Amino acid sequence: MIKKILSLLLFFYTLIGFSQNPALNESTSVSIFTCGRGNELYTTFGHTAIRIKDTINQLDVVYNYGAFDFRTPNFYLKFVKGDLQYFINASSYEDFIFEYQSENREVVEQTLNLPLVKKQELFDLLNVSLYSDERYYTYKFIDRNCTTMVQEKINKILGENLVQKVDDTSISYRKLLYPYFDNHFWYKFGINLIFGAKTDAQAVKLFLPSELMHSLDKVSIKGKPLVSKSEIIVKGAPLESEFSFVNSIYFVALILLIIVVLNNKYVTFTYLFAIGLFGLFLSLVGFYSLHKEISWNYNALLFNPLFLVLPFLKKEWFKKTILICSIMLLLYCIVIITKPHLLLMLPFLLANSYFLFKFYKKTKKEV
Repeated sequence: MIKKILSLLLFFYTLIGFSQNPALNESTSVSIFTCGRGNELYTTFGHTAIRIKDTINQLDVVYNYGAFDFRTPNFYLKFVKGDLQYFINASSYEDFIFEYQSENREVVEQTLNLPLVKKQELFDLLNVSLYSDERYYTYKFIDRNCTTMVQEKINKILGENLVQKVDDTSISYRKLLYPYFDNHFWYKFGINLIFGAKTDAQAVKLFLPSELMHSLDKVSIKGKPLVSKSEIIVKGAPLESEFSFVNSIYFVALILLIIVVLNNKYVTFTYLFAIGLFGLFLSLVGFYSLHKEISWNYNALLFNPLFLVLPFLKKEWFKKTILICSIMLLLYCIVIITKPHLLLMLPFLLANSYFLFKFYKKTKKEV
């Protein structure tokens, strides 16, 4: 183990010192790792990495385009804005696999059937990325991530876009992502709340690790499959699925039911002010962020920014605003009726409809 680590360190030192890569041997293997999902939000969709193994050169390296630094100044603001820099790093095979073994996350290895010249080309490309300005790239949830970067490199050495999505492209990105949050209600709720109209488009782009794995299995070059061997390196374990009332839609429904049953003016207006404030955030963040996934967010019709001003309006303006909010809520119902996150938003839809109807009846009586 120590010998392998020292050899790996010596190898990288040689790369930096002499700016040239060693010649790989014919027995060198190139493979793609598809890693299973984890419990943390950033591990929800799994991971993709590239392994290059040359036993003669005592080389066994895993290249990973999914690295980021939590210590980056203004990390969360950069993430929301969409200019957070991800980067490629490299680690020994043992270190990479140990991390997934410790987290009980599955790792599937697909060995690629490539000629030596293509293996060398990929190896050189990866090291150029590792030791140049190409190391950093701006992360985009759908358009640019650890999976799309690997897809791009493979297609580049093949000389054409052979690796393309083979999974269902008739469903939306939102529907495609929906099952990934089955064990995490608040993640599912938050993601579907922050995502806008782009995620309702057809999922034609390959951007998930599992999609790349399926696509590689379908690629053939001159009648020969690109994947010569596929095996499970780490078996992994299923994600925990223990039911938690607080981590469920029932908890949200209960809180909203309590607000409705209390029938208290101040509690009601506090609730409406809070969701109106969040609606204002949904409306403005699209202008701030470079993430196209969160622009044109129709959820702002449900979490209506106009709710912010309701407690401060005079009778006539209060009535007009209630009418406008009701029309916007009706539009939201039309938009969301076919969307997978309808049930997630249903408690808020029912509660807001109730409050608007209640206010409307009150204004009618006053007239």
